[in-house]
Amino acid sequence: MPEVDYTKIITVEPGKRSGQPCIRGLRITVYDIIDYLASGMSREEILHDFPELTNDDITAALQYVSNRERRKIIVSG
Repeated sequence: MPEVDYTKIITVEPGKRSGQPCIRGLRITVYDIIDYLASGMSREEILHDFPELTNDDITAALQYVSNRERRKIIVSG
C-alpha cells in the first residue's frame, strides 16, 4: 500500500459526525470506510458508490486506523 499523508486527508470537526475523523471534511467517516471494507466491499465498489472519494482517501483511512491501533498500550494484569 503506497504511503499517503493521512494528516492532510483526515479531518476532525466537533460539529460534524459527533467529532469522528472524516475524509476531507466530508460527512464520510474513517470508520464508515473501514466498515465498508470489512463487509466485503472492494475499493472499486466504494469509489463507485461514493464518487467524491478517491483511492488515496481509502488508503488514508486504513493508515489512520493502523496508526491509531499501533499507539494503544496493552496492559496485562
